[in-house]
This record gives sequence, C-alpha cells and structure tokens, in this order.
Amino acid sequence: MSEETISETFRRRLLLVDDEVNILSALKRLLRQDKYEITTANNGQEALNMLENNPVDVIVTDQRMPGMTGVEFLRLAKESYPDTVRIVLSGYTELQSVTDAVNEGAVYKFLTKPWDDIQLRGHVAEAFRRKEMADENLRLQSQLQIANLALARTNQELDKLLREQEERIEHDEVSLQITHEILEHVSTPILGIDDERTIVFINAAAQELLGRSNAFLGMKMGSDTPQLEQALNHSCTEISLHNERYKVLTHPMGKNSRSRGKLMTLVKLDQS
Repeated sequence: MSEETISETFRRRLLLVDDEVNILSALKRLLRQDKYEITTANNGQEALNMLENNPVDVIVTDQRMPGMTGVEFLRLAKESYPDTVRIVLSGYTELQSVTDAVNEGAVYKFLTKPWDDIQLRGHVAEAFRRKEMADENLRLQSQLQIANLALARTNQELDKLLREQEERIEHDEVSLQITHEILEHVSTPILGIDDERTIVFINAAAQELLGRSNAFLGMKMGSDTPQLEQALNHSCTEISLHNERYKVLTHPMGKNSRSRGKLMTLVKLDQS
C-alpha cells in the first residue's frame, strides 16, 4: 500500500499542547492547512485527561509549561498511549533534558523554538506518515497472523483426513489379506480372471484341480483349459474335468468395488 493510499485511509488526529494561548493559536492556524483533526490543551494534565476519551496519532507539545514539563507529559503519554508519535518544542537551554527523553524513546523528535513554518509542517507530516506506516504494519501483521491460524487449522484438518485415509487404507489392506487367506484355504476351487483373461487369483483347491492343465497364476486361459474359457461366457454352466463333473459359477466383479474381471467358482457335482 502506497503512502498516498495510507494517508487517505487513516484519520490524522493531532494534539497541540502549550500554556500560551497565542502560541497554541498560531500552531493551530499553521497546521490546520494540512487538514488535520486538531485538539488543543493548555497543560500536560489537561492533555492527559483529553487523551482518555480522544485518542490521537501525533502530539506536539511545548517543553516549558507550569506544573508539568513537556517531557514529563510525554513520558506519561508514552506509558498509556505508546503508539502515539510525540514531538516536543524546546529552546536550546532545555536541550539536555529533551535529548535524554529522545534517547529513552519518550520523544520521537524535538524541534527548536522559534520554529520555521515549512519545516514544522514537514516534521508533523513525517510524524503522521510514521504513525500510519506503523499502523499499517500492525494491520498486515494481524492479517498475517489470522492467515497463519487459518493455514494451521487447514493443515490440521488435512492431517486428520490423511490419518483417516491411512487408517481406511490399512483397514482395507487387512480386510483384503483376510479375504485372500479365507479364499485361499476354502475347499472349493476359486479363480479370479481379469478382462484380458489372465488368471490373477487361484486358490489352493483350484491349483490342485487345474495344475495338471497348467492353469497357474499370471497365465492366460487358453487351449489347456478350453472348457473353463468357454465357461467365462456363462453365469452358470457345467463342465467335465478329469472325469469329474463341475458346476461353474461365474460372477462379474466391479459392482461394489473398482475391481474388474470375473470370479469363477467350481462346485463338484455328485455323480451317483
């Protein structure tokens, strides 16, 4: 965001503090040319009271005032309103006390009296730019913090989804292993054939029955098993293998899963 855009976004609130009415009037007359929202006070205590209900961005105060000096007032203002930019008008005779306040951060800048109108307006404008840039940085930091929190929540949700997916995959793998083991050890011959007529599953009973016909896992069904290959075209048919009659049940896969092909079950028929 450019300085011009920032200036248009923020209200520029200025507090002027001086015990001399004529100086206060001169300052107000000079600085209102820059369209500031100007509030005035005649001493430090009055200024502190005003700040309780009227927040400002920049404070310009005289140093030598009865009851409370400008530096003393600005030290108190810093404690309660640390985001304000604080400027003191001072003569050279008070230079040391003002310099100490600048070094400790209570005062942003001190300007000597009598002041130059153009320079004073420039310093006050610079103070507002400093305040507005600081406010903009705070706003951006707040937005960044909100974005980081949202990102953290999103990452937590993604982690949760990933964990749930991993648990489902692990559960599916275990279920598949259990199913595979059950099918492997049932006494009924069972085969799984993919769409290219390759045997992708064959249990022990089917291996024992078809081993003499060279029907093994990973091999295509062909001339060695012509009856089984023909049975793939029927949901239920009967064939002869090794002088035994079998009912062949063929069930297409993929209705309830992403599997493809057919599951073939051979049931031996009673020949009595």
